[in-house]
Amino acid sequence: MKQLPIKLLIKEKFSLLSAGQKKVANYLIEHLDEFAFKTAYQIGKKTGVSETTVIRLSFALGFEGFSDMQTTIQNQLLQQHQTEFFDRSQQEEINDPFKKVIENEVHILRHMLNPTNIDEIWNAVDTLIKADQVLIAGYCLSHAAAYWFSYRLSTLRENVNLCSPNGNFVEQFCNLTKNSVVVVFSFPRYSNETIKIAECAANHGIQIIAVTDRLLSPIGRISNIVVTTEENADTGVNSIASVISLLDLIIEGIQQKDQKRIHSHQQKLEMLYSSFHVFKE
Repeated sequence: MKQLPIKLLIKEKFSLLSAGQKKVANYLIEHLDEFAFKTAYQIGKKTGVSETTVIRLSFALGFEGFSDMQTTIQNQLLQQHQTEFFDRSQQEEINDPFKKVIENEVHILRHMLNPTNIDEIWNAVDTLIKADQVLIAGYCLSHAAAYWFSYRLSTLRENVNLCSPNGNFVEQFCNLTKNSVVVVFSFPRYSNETIKIAECAANHGIQIIAVTDRLLSPIGRISNIVVTTEENADTGVNSIASVISLLDLIIEGIQQKDQKRIHSHQQKLEMLYSSFHVFKE
Protein backbone atom coordinates (compact mmCIF):
# COMPACT_ATOMS: atom_id res chain seq x y z
CA MET A 1 0.00 0.00 0.00
CA LYS A 2 1.26 3.50 -0.85
CA GLN A 3 2.62 5.32 2.20
CA LEU A 4 0.62 8.46 3.01
CA PRO A 5 2.89 11.55 3.11
CA ILE A 6 3.87 12.29 6.70
CA LYS A 7 2.21 15.73 6.72
CA LEU A 8 -1.16 14.32 5.61
CA LEU A 9 -0.80 11.46 8.08
CA ILE A 10 -0.29 13.91 10.94
CA LYS A 11 -3.26 16.02 9.84
CA GLU A 12 -5.44 12.90 9.69
CA LYS A 13 -4.47 11.78 13.22
CA PHE A 14 -3.86 15.20 14.82
CA SER A 15 -7.11 15.44 16.79
CA LEU A 16 -6.44 12.01 18.37
CA LEU A 17 -2.97 12.90 19.68
CA SER A 18 -2.18 13.84 23.27
CA ALA A 19 -1.06 17.39 24.07
CA GLY A 20 2.58 16.29 24.22
CA GLN A 21 2.32 14.35 20.96
CA LYS A 22 0.79 17.40 19.25
CA LYS A 23 3.85 19.44 20.29
CA VAL A 24 6.12 16.86 18.70
CA ALA A 25 3.91 16.64 15.58
CA ASN A 26 4.02 20.42 15.10
CA TYR A 27 7.80 20.33 15.44
CA LEU A 28 7.95 17.51 12.89
CA ILE A 29 5.89 19.48 10.36
CA GLU A 30 8.04 22.59 10.72
CA HIS A 31 11.45 20.83 10.95
CA LEU A 32 11.29 17.71 8.81
CA ASP A 33 15.02 17.85 8.03
CA GLU A 34 15.96 17.90 11.72
CA PHE A 35 13.42 15.28 12.70
CA ALA A 36 14.75 12.88 10.07
CA PHE A 37 18.13 12.53 11.79
CA LYS A 38 17.83 13.46 15.46
CA THR A 39 17.30 10.84 18.17
CA ALA A 40 14.02 10.55 20.05
CA TYR A 41 15.79 11.92 23.13
CA GLN A 42 17.07 14.99 21.23
CA ILE A 43 13.64 15.69 19.76
CA GLY A 44 12.01 15.33 23.16
CA LYS A 45 14.47 17.79 24.68
CA LYS A 46 13.89 20.24 21.81
CA THR A 47 10.09 20.11 22.16
CA GLY A 48 9.95 19.94 25.97
CA VAL A 49 8.49 16.43 26.21
CA SER A 50 9.83 13.06 27.26
CA GLU A 51 11.61 10.63 24.92
CA THR A 52 8.72 8.23 25.54
CA THR A 53 6.22 10.78 24.17
CA VAL A 54 8.22 11.04 20.94
CA ILE A 55 8.26 7.27 20.56
CA ARG A 56 4.54 7.03 21.34
CA LEU A 57 3.83 9.50 18.54
CA SER A 58 5.26 7.00 16.04
CA PHE A 59 2.86 4.32 17.29
CA ALA A 60 -0.06 6.80 17.26
CA LEU A 61 0.68 7.50 13.59
CA GLY A 62 0.63 3.80 12.75
CA PHE A 63 4.36 3.07 12.51
CA GLU A 64 6.09 0.05 14.05
CA GLY A 65 8.35 2.33 16.05
CA PHE A 66 10.41 5.53 16.02
CA SER A 67 13.05 4.17 13.61
CA ASP A 68 10.33 3.08 11.16
CA MET A 69 8.80 6.57 11.22
CA GLN A 70 12.21 8.20 10.80
CA THR A 71 13.09 6.01 7.80
CA THR A 72 9.80 6.95 6.13
CA ILE A 73 10.51 10.65 6.70
CA GLN A 74 14.02 10.29 5.28
CA ASN A 75 12.71 8.63 2.12
CA GLN A 76 10.03 11.27 1.60
CA LEU A 77 12.57 14.06 2.18
CA LEU A 78 14.92 12.54 -0.38
CA GLN A 79 12.22 12.61 -3.03
CA GLN A 80 11.32 16.18 -2.13
CA HIS A 81 14.91 17.41 -2.17
CA GLN A 82 15.58 15.86 -5.55
CA THR A 83 12.85 18.02 -7.11
CA GLU A 84 13.78 21.20 -5.18
CA PHE A 85 17.58 21.17 -5.40
CA PHE A 86 17.75 22.80 -8.83
CA ASP A 87 15.33 25.58 -7.84
CA ARG A 88 17.29 26.44 -4.68
CA SER A 89 20.66 26.49 -6.42
CA GLN A 90 19.27 28.91 -8.98
CA GLN A 91 17.76 31.20 -6.34
CA GLU A 92 21.05 31.52 -4.46
CA GLU A 93 22.69 33.03 -7.54
CA ILE A 94 20.08 35.76 -8.04
CA ASN A 95 20.67 39.21 -6.54
CA ASP A 96 18.08 41.23 -8.43
CA PRO A 97 15.06 41.70 -6.08
CA PHE A 98 12.51 41.40 -8.92
CA LYS A 99 14.11 38.21 -10.18
CA LYS A 100 14.02 36.82 -6.65
CA VAL A 101 10.26 37.40 -6.52
CA ILE A 102 9.78 35.64 -9.85
CA GLU A 103 12.03 32.72 -8.90
CA ASN A 104 10.21 32.34 -5.59
CA GLU A 105 6.90 32.14 -7.46
CA VAL A 106 8.35 29.52 -9.80
CA HIS A 107 9.53 27.50 -6.80
CA ILE A 108 6.05 27.63 -5.25
CA LEU A 109 4.38 26.63 -8.53
CA ARG A 110 6.68 23.63 -8.89
CA HIS A 111 5.85 22.60 -5.32
CA MET A 112 2.16 22.50 -6.28
CA LEU A 113 2.88 19.69 -8.71
CA ASN A 114 4.05 17.23 -6.07
CA PRO A 115 1.85 14.10 -5.84
CA THR A 116 0.37 15.03 -2.45
CA ASN A 117 -0.90 18.40 -3.70
CA ILE A 118 -2.21 16.95 -6.97
CA ASP A 119 -4.22 14.30 -5.09
CA GLU A 120 -5.80 16.96 -2.87
CA ILE A 121 -6.53 19.21 -5.87
CA TRP A 122 -8.40 16.36 -7.61
CA ASN A 123 -10.28 15.68 -4.37
CA ALA A 124 -11.31 19.33 -4.31
CA VAL A 125 -12.38 19.14 -7.97
CA ASP A 126 -14.58 16.07 -7.42
CA THR A 127 -16.13 17.54 -4.26
CA LEU A 128 -16.99 20.84 -5.96
CA ILE A 129 -18.57 19.05 -8.92
CA LYS A 130 -20.79 16.89 -6.68
CA ALA A 131 -21.86 19.69 -4.31
CA ASP A 132 -25.41 21.01 -4.57
CA GLN A 133 -24.25 24.41 -3.28
CA VAL A 134 -20.87 26.07 -2.76
CA LEU A 135 -20.35 28.79 -0.17
CA ILE A 136 -17.02 30.65 -0.36
CA ALA A 137 -15.49 32.73 2.44
CA GLY A 138 -12.30 34.70 2.88
CA TYR A 139 -11.60 37.88 4.79
CA CYS A 140 -8.90 40.58 4.96
CA LEU A 141 -6.09 39.79 2.49
CA SER A 142 -7.72 36.44 1.65
CA HIS A 143 -10.91 38.08 0.35
CA ALA A 144 -9.43 38.99 -3.04
CA ALA A 145 -8.66 35.34 -3.86
CA ALA A 146 -12.06 34.24 -2.52
CA TYR A 147 -13.83 36.77 -4.75
CA TRP A 148 -11.81 35.73 -7.81
CA PHE A 149 -12.57 32.04 -7.24
CA SER A 150 -16.28 32.62 -6.61
CA TYR A 151 -16.59 34.55 -9.87
CA ARG A 152 -14.71 31.94 -11.92
CA LEU A 153 -16.63 29.06 -10.35
CA SER A 154 -19.97 30.78 -10.93
CA THR A 155 -19.22 30.82 -14.67
CA LEU A 156 -18.93 27.00 -14.57
CA ARG A 157 -21.84 25.97 -12.35
CA GLU A 158 -24.90 27.19 -10.47
CA ASN A 159 -25.44 27.82 -6.72
CA VAL A 160 -22.13 29.51 -5.92
CA ASN A 161 -22.23 32.20 -3.22
CA LEU A 162 -19.58 34.45 -1.68
CA CYS A 163 -19.73 35.58 1.95
CA SER A 164 -19.67 39.36 2.08
CA PRO A 165 -17.14 41.06 4.40
CA ASN A 166 -20.14 43.03 5.71
CA GLY A 167 -21.53 39.83 7.26
CA ASN A 168 -24.32 37.80 5.67
CA PHE A 169 -22.89 34.39 6.51
CA VAL A 170 -25.75 33.19 8.74
CA GLU A 171 -28.44 33.76 6.08
CA GLN A 172 -26.35 32.02 3.40
CA PHE A 173 -25.28 29.18 5.66
CA CYS A 174 -28.91 28.46 6.63
CA ASN A 175 -29.63 27.24 3.08
CA LEU A 176 -26.79 24.70 2.95
CA THR A 177 -27.34 20.93 3.09
CA LYS A 178 -25.23 17.88 3.92
CA ASN A 179 -24.34 17.79 0.20
CA SER A 180 -23.01 21.35 0.19
CA VAL A 181 -19.40 22.52 0.42
CA VAL A 182 -17.83 25.48 2.19
CA VAL A 183 -14.57 26.77 0.66
CA VAL A 184 -12.50 28.87 3.05
CA PHE A 185 -9.49 31.02 2.19
CA SER A 186 -7.08 31.69 5.02
CA PHE A 187 -3.58 33.15 4.82
CA PRO A 188 -1.51 34.97 7.45
CA ARG A 189 -2.59 36.87 9.33
CA TYR A 190 -5.40 34.38 9.87
CA SER A 191 -8.83 36.00 10.24
CA ASN A 192 -10.85 34.84 13.27
CA GLU A 193 -14.04 35.34 11.25
CA THR A 194 -12.91 32.77 8.67
CA ILE A 195 -12.00 30.28 11.40
CA LYS A 196 -15.46 30.69 12.96
CA ILE A 197 -17.11 29.95 9.60
CA ALA A 198 -15.05 26.78 9.17
CA GLU A 199 -15.84 25.65 12.72
CA CYS A 200 -19.56 26.23 12.11
CA ALA A 201 -19.43 24.15 8.93
CA ALA A 202 -17.55 21.36 10.72
CA ASN A 203 -20.08 21.34 13.57
CA HIS A 204 -22.92 20.92 11.05
CA GLY A 205 -21.21 18.11 9.15
CA ILE A 206 -20.65 20.15 5.98
CA GLN A 207 -17.52 19.41 3.96
CA ILE A 208 -14.80 22.06 4.07
CA ILE A 209 -12.18 22.79 1.43
CA ALA A 210 -9.37 24.96 2.78
CA VAL A 211 -7.14 27.08 0.56
CA THR A 212 -4.29 28.07 2.84
CA ASP A 213 -0.53 28.38 3.19
CA ARG A 214 0.22 25.20 5.14
CA LEU A 215 -1.40 21.93 6.08
CA LEU A 216 -1.65 22.60 9.82
CA SER A 217 -2.78 26.22 9.64
CA PRO A 218 -5.79 26.94 11.91
CA ILE A 219 -8.10 26.30 8.95
CA GLY A 220 -6.13 23.32 7.64
CA ARG A 221 -6.49 21.37 10.87
CA ILE A 222 -10.28 21.27 10.74
CA SER A 223 -10.89 20.98 6.97
CA ASN A 224 -11.68 17.81 5.01
CA ILE A 225 -9.58 18.82 2.01
CA VAL A 226 -6.57 21.14 2.20
CA VAL A 227 -4.86 22.64 -0.84
CA THR A 228 -1.77 24.67 -0.02
CA THR A 229 0.88 26.90 -1.49
CA GLU A 230 3.30 26.40 1.45
CA GLU A 231 4.33 29.90 0.47
CA ASN A 232 5.19 31.24 3.92
CA ALA A 233 7.45 28.32 4.80
CA ASP A 234 10.68 30.12 3.92
CA THR A 235 9.92 33.74 3.16
CA GLY A 236 7.02 34.69 5.41
CA VAL A 237 5.57 36.56 2.42
CA ASN A 238 2.14 35.88 0.95
CA SER A 239 1.66 36.49 -2.77
CA ILE A 240 -1.73 36.29 -4.43
CA ALA A 241 -0.11 35.18 -7.70
CA SER A 242 0.63 31.66 -6.49
CA VAL A 243 -2.80 31.41 -4.86
CA ILE A 244 -4.51 32.28 -8.14
CA SER A 245 -2.33 29.72 -9.93
CA LEU A 246 -3.44 27.09 -7.43
CA LEU A 247 -7.08 28.01 -8.05
CA ASP A 248 -6.47 27.84 -11.80
CA LEU A 249 -5.55 24.17 -11.35
CA ILE A 250 -8.87 23.52 -9.60
CA ILE A 251 -10.82 25.38 -12.29
CA GLU A 252 -9.02 23.45 -15.03
CA GLY A 253 -9.82 20.16 -13.31
CA ILE A 254 -13.52 21.04 -13.12
CA GLN A 255 -13.54 22.03 -16.78
CA GLN A 256 -12.02 18.68 -17.72
CA LYS A 257 -14.44 16.58 -15.65
CA ASP A 258 -17.75 18.44 -15.90
CA GLN A 259 -17.88 19.60 -19.51
CA LYS A 260 -21.54 18.81 -20.24
CA ARG A 261 -22.96 20.79 -17.31
CA ILE A 262 -20.50 23.63 -17.88
CA HIS A 263 -21.54 23.93 -21.53
CA SER A 264 -25.23 24.13 -20.59
CA HIS A 265 -24.57 26.68 -17.83
CA GLN A 266 -22.42 28.89 -20.04
CA GLN A 267 -25.01 28.91 -22.81
CA LYS A 268 -27.53 30.37 -20.34
CA LEU A 269 -24.96 32.90 -19.14
CA GLU A 270 -24.15 34.08 -22.66
CA MET A 271 -27.84 34.71 -23.37
CA LEU A 272 -28.11 36.82 -20.22
CA TYR A 273 -24.85 38.65 -20.96
CA SER A 274 -26.25 39.63 -24.36
CA SER A 275 -29.66 40.63 -22.98
CA PHE A 276 -28.17 42.92 -20.34
CA HIS A 277 -25.25 44.14 -22.48
CA VAL A 278 -22.80 43.08 -19.77
CA PHE A 279 -19.69 43.25 -21.98
CA LYS A 280 -18.47 45.58 -24.70
CA GLU A 281 -18.40 43.35 -27.78
